[in-house]
Amino acid sequence: MTDFNFSIVIPAKNEAENLDALLPGIRQLYPDTEIVVVNDGSTDNTIEICENHGVRVVTHNFSRGNGASIKTGARNVSSKAILFMDGDGQHKPQDIPRLLEEYEKGADMVVGARDSKSQASVGRLFGNYLYNRLSSWISGFQIKDLTSGFRIAERKKFMRFLYLLPNGFSYPTTITMAFCRAGYEVSYIPIETASRLGKSHISLVKDGVRFLIIIFKIGTLFSPLKIFLPFSFFFFAVGWLYYFYTYITSHTFTNMSAVLLTTSVVIFLIGLVSEQVTMLMYKELQDEE
Repeated sequence: MTDFNFSIVIPAKNEAENLDALLPGIRQLYPDTEIVVVNDGSTDNTIEICENHGVRVVTHNFSRGNGASIKTGARNVSSKAILFMDGDGQHKPQDIPRLLEEYEKGADMVVGARDSKSQASVGRLFGNYLYNRLSSWISGFQIKDLTSGFRIAERKKFMRFLYLLPNGFSYPTTITMAFCRAGYEVSYIPIETASRLGKSHISLVKDGVRFLIIIFKIGTLFSPLKIFLPFSFFFFAVGWLYYFYTYITSHTFTNMSAVLLTTSVVIFLIGLVSEQVTMLMYKELQDEE
C-alpha cells in the first residue's frame, strides 16, 4: 500500500447506482485519499450518493462531456499525481494498488490495459485493435490500450496537454499519444474490467470516427511527417505512373502528371515545415522541465 500523494478523479453522468457500488471499495483501500467526482450535469441522485460516501463533488450545471469532466477534475486537485477512473463501475478498486506500484517505478503515466474479455463487443475489440496499431505507428511507441480511462499520471505533465484534450470521450486517445510523442514514459498493466450497470454513453460509430480524427490530429501535432509522407508518396507514385502511361500511349507529358507531381512536393514540404514546428514544441516542453 502506497503512501505517496495522489488524488482520484472520477467523471460521472447519471452513474449514481454504479458510484454507490464503486466508492465504498475505494474508500476501504484509501480512506484518506482525496476523491473528486465530477458530476457532468446528472439528473439522478449522483450528488447525494457522493456526499453519503464522503466524496467531494464538482458539478457541471449542464453536460459538457467526459473530457471536459476530466479537465475540471484535474484543475480541482493539487496532488502530485492524478488517478483517473470511469464512473460506470467497470474499473475495479483492487487494481488501484497495482497501478500505483507500477507508477512508483518511475513512469510518467501508467495505463490499465484491458484484455480481449473486457471489450463490450467484437466491434469494439476490432476497433480498439485498429486504434492501437495506428496510434503505435504514428507515435513510434507500442500503445497497448489507447482508449482506457483507467490511468495515473504526473499532474504537472498532464496539465501541459490540458488544452489539447477534447470535451468528448476521446481524452484518453489524446493524452496517451501526447505523452508518447513528447518522450514521456508510458507503462501498462493488464486489467480485466467488470460489466457496467446501465447503458453506455459511447456511440460505436459516432465516437469511433471521432477517435480516428483525434489520432490523425495528434499525429499532425507530434509526428506530422508520418501523416504527410504517405500522402506525398501516393501522389508522387500516381503522377509518375500516369506519366509512364501517357508516354507509352501518346509520347506526352500531360498537365495532370504535372499537377500530381507538384502536389506531392507541396504535401512533402508542408510536412517538413510542420515537423520543424513540432521540434519547437518539444523544445518548449524541455524548457519547462
